[in-house]
Amino acid sequence: MAHTAMSGTGTHSGIDPLQTAVWRLRSRGCWTDAAALLATREGADAAVQRTSLLVERCLFTGDGWDEAEDSLRTAEAVADNDEARGAAACERGQLAYSSTVLGVRDRADEARTALGRAAALLAPGSAGRPLLDFRRGLIAEHLADSPQAARAAYRRAHAGATAHDDPLLLSFTWRHLAGIALREGELAEARHGFTESLRLREELGFLVGTAPALAALADAEPEPEASRLRAEATRLFRLLGGVPAWLAAQLTPPAPAA
Repeated sequence: MAHTAMSGTGTHSGIDPLQTAVWRLRSRGCWTDAAALLATREGADAAVQRTSLLVERCLFTGDGWDEAEDSLRTAEAVADNDEARGAAACERGQLAYSSTVLGVRDRADEARTALGRAAALLAPGSAGRPLLDFRRGLIAEHLADSPQAARAAYRRAHAGATAHDDPLLLSFTWRHLAGIALREGELAEARHGFTESLRLREELGFLVGTAPALAALADAEPEPEASRLRAEATRLFRLLGGVPAWLAAQLTPPAPAA
């Protein structure tokens, strides 16, 4: 499965110890603990960040839908300007997308509507625009089966993430652009994109996203490198308790032919 999507893309800050702690927990797949650290923070930004952590947990684990929905409603209620309302709408779109793509409940129309609302609210130069573009690419690729529209959205997100210096989001845009290239037979382009994605995640210490990056690169590499990468992905996957849950099928070797 190649639709991993971040809910919030900020990495740890060297200035705010709380954000450093949140990042460390998030990067190891401890989303509930990370969200709990933000419970004492008031305001729309903290509410959206807390929601983004719980929405990300849903996509990675397939659990926690009610808690994410409750947090999202709070974020929507306290949003006091267009930027905050747009960010909350972007999270609603991601939650609905995750529910749809994981087969929990079909919320595709809600996802599209919410991201459309986010697009109307977020200014063209907003720091939230690149993430919105990325998520619109996910819907185009995985719900609308439109790889060309997806590639255009991922490229906009990639340019925006570069401009806003968001290396974590870049790790996702590299990965998804590479995935489209691989399906189109552009092996060298795919290998380059997957390698960049893995490099960024390792540099950031984004442990919970490293196993998917290793598995993706394995799909573009010949043997024996492919098996080595999958073995390392499997080791990390088990270390983190089977997260992301959807990666299990990709790491399971095919059964031998009868």
